[in-house]
Amino acid sequence: MIKLGYDGKRAFFNNTGLGNYSRDTIRVVSKNFTNNKYYIYTSNDSKNERLDFINSNKNIYIKTPKNLFYKSFDILWRSKKVVDDLLNDEIDIYHGLSNEIPYGIEATGIKTIVTIHDLIFIRYPNLFNPFDRYIYFKKFKSACERANKIIAVSKQTKRDIIKFFNISEEKITVIYQGCNNIFQKEIAIEKQNQVAKKYNLPNKFLLYVGTIEERKNLLNLLKAIKKIPNQKLVVVGNGKNYKKKCLKYIQVNNLEKNILFINNLSLNEIRAIYAKAEIMIYPSIFEGFGIPILEALFSKVPVITSKDGCFSEAGGPHTSYINPLSSEDIKNAILKIQSSNEIKNKMTNNGYAYAQNFTDEKIAINLMNLYKSLWKLLMKH
Repeated sequence: MIKLGYDGKRAFFNNTGLGNYSRDTIRVVSKNFTNNKYYIYTSNDSKNERLDFINSNKNIYIKTPKNLFYKSFDILWRSKKVVDDLLNDEIDIYHGLSNEIPYGIEATGIKTIVTIHDLIFIRYPNLFNPFDRYIYFKKFKSACERANKIIAVSKQTKRDIIKFFNISEEKITVIYQGCNNIFQKEIAIEKQNQVAKKYNLPNKFLLYVGTIEERKNLLNLLKAIKKIPNQKLVVVGNGKNYKKKCLKYIQVNNLEKNILFINNLSLNEIRAIYAKAEIMIYPSIFEGFGIPILEALFSKVPVITSKDGCFSEAGGPHTSYINPLSSEDIKNAILKIQSSNEIKNKMTNNGYAYAQNFTDEKIAINLMNLYKSLWKLLMKH
């Protein structure tokens, strides 16, 4: 039996990429390997419906700071003081799920793994303020240097860790992310229709899923939509300043009737929207991996995404790849898929087959193999 500790901050408080990764990692491993004990360390264990799997799992334990001071100043607890709790709980391996591990843990004998998702702040510094960039660089690099093993969520991220942090290749294992198993199951037609009615979905629509921010490049997709008559686009996600920019473009170009924004959906509702979509378009400039691509492939929806970086790792050989900075390229890809049911069916069937590389079981086995390799080292001592 291995006692595994996890940084639970994102699992409880974040409903986008890093939160999904944290929850799915704990869920798939605890479900497939029930003989271990799993401890989640979080400063606040407030309810999150996406963590419901914990309730039915006897081998998961939620751990919070023992005193009020550290509950209030959770950054101090997470970055250092949590080490005392890990020692008290006799944790064998600690997995930092989002780019960091606590300071001082390397002196305890507890084996450590850190997952690095991406180094976007180095590749695209203009998207971040200088202070944040400085903090991220120090924190991510320190975690990579101090951890016993590093998980990179794509080969692209692995290359970046080696290049920017000068870390040896042997220390890094690529373990892909999966997606929530809701997307890996069929969804009843009644549920699809119920969601379509609730959100007033068009009968036929293109789909964008993701935060609305500059890097994810929704504006170029809107420019492509403008070039094709009678297209409808459903945008699942929210944003701040960049969203305002997109809304301005929609208004100036009279596209209000063509674009529908929705957010704060349950996972079941998002799954229903994928099932109704004609094509999912993910024109992001750069990602660590790109979970919506997988969600779409599992949901049997053709995908258009960007041609560089990690996107082909998530999308496989039967996804349509475009230059995300060219609205003309995006437009042509949409028209090509819409022109032929044969192309659409081929993309759907082959994409679904490719997605089977990312099932819960396969990801759980890859993670457990890494945990066991560290555990064996512990046992030698």
